[in-house]
Amino acid sequence: MIRQYNIVTILRKEVLLSEQKKRAPRNRTITLTTAEREQFKTHLVRLDGPAALAAITNKTICQDVFAVLQWLPSHSVDLLFADPPYNLSKSFNGRAFSELPPDQYEEWLDGWISELPRILKPTASVYICGDWRSSSAIHRVVEKYFIVRNRITWEREKGRGAKSNWKNSSEDIWFCTVSPDYTFNVDAVKLKRRVIAPYTTEKGEPKDWNESGNGRFRFTHPSNLWTDLTVPFWSMPENTDHPTQKPEKLLAKIILASSNEGDVVFDPFLGSGTTSVAAKKLNRRYIGVEIDEYYSCLAEKRLMQAEIDSTIQGYVEGLFWERNSLAKQKKPTKTRDNRKTNQLTLI
Repeated sequence: MIRQYNIVTILRKEVLLSEQKKRAPRNRTITLTTAEREQFKTHLVRLDGPAALAAITNKTICQDVFAVLQWLPSHSVDLLFADPPYNLSKSFNGRAFSELPPDQYEEWLDGWISELPRILKPTASVYICGDWRSSSAIHRVVEKYFIVRNRITWEREKGRGAKSNWKNSSEDIWFCTVSPDYTFNVDAVKLKRRVIAPYTTEKGEPKDWNESGNGRFRFTHPSNLWTDLTVPFWSMPENTDHPTQKPEKLLAKIILASSNEGDVVFDPFLGSGTTSVAAKKLNRRYIGVEIDEYYSCLAEKRLMQAEIDSTIQGYVEGLFWERNSLAKQKKPTKTRDNRKTNQLTLI
C-alpha cells in the first residue's frame, strides 16, 4: 500500500496566502489573518484512537486521511463525497502531490477507498471526483467495493484552453452505493430551466412549462451531464485560494439527492471546506478530514460565516437555476436595520 505521506512532499516553507497577495477592492475571496488562523486552530480536532461519532460530528479533523480512517466509527456515514488529488503534479499551499505511474496511482486510490465500506452505513452513497487522467482508475477501484450507479460529467468552464489540444473543461464524479437500498431524492434536485420553445396544448395551455412574472420555465429531471455550475472565482463570496475548490452548488446537488436532513456527510479530502459548509447550510451533520492546517482553518471560518448566511449561489428557494440566470432569480431583501435576511422576494 502506498501511503499519502510517501507521495506528498512536505515543503517546509509555509505560506499565508491571504497576507501575501494584494487583493482588488471588489475581490471577495475568503482569507485568513494570522489572528484568525490562531483562533480557528483551536476548533480543529486530531485523533489518536477510536472516536465516538458525537466527538467528531460537525468537526474538521486536521490530519492525514490515512492516519484517520482507522479511528472513525463503523457504519456511521450516510453520504461520502471525496475530491482526492488527481493524478497530476500540483501544489496545495506548499504540499506537492506528484504525478504517479497509472498503476501506482490506482494502488494509492485503493489504499483509502478500501477502508470506506467499514465506516459507511448499508444505505450510504459514495461520490468520488476525478479528471480524464484519473477517472478510469477510480472506476476500476470503486467497482471492487461498491455498486457503481453512474458517472456524472460536469462542465468546468474555466481557463484559457490549449493551443494544440481540446480544452480540458470537464470533470467526472463517480456515483456508487453500498447496497441496492439507498437514498435518491429526485424532486429535490430538479433544474429550473428557461423555455426556448414554449409548446402549448390544443387548448393553448403551457405544455410541461409554467409562465410567471419573471419568465417561462420548466422543471427538468437531473441528468448525469451538469452544465449549470460555475467554478468559484474572485467575485464569488464562497471563493478561497484553494486551487481545486468545488462549487457549493455542486455539493448541494449531491447532498440533497443522496441524503436527508440530519444525515452524516463525510469528506476525507475537505480542502477549504465546501462539503461541510454545504452540509451545514442544508441541515445535515458533517465530518471533514484535511491534512493542511491553513485550509482547515479556512473551512472553520466558512462554517462560521454559514451561520449568518445560509444561501447557496444558484440554488434559491429549493430550486436549482441555470448558470447566468441571476437576473431571473429571487434575491434577499433587507430588514429595517439593513441587514440581509434569508427572506426572498421577486426582483
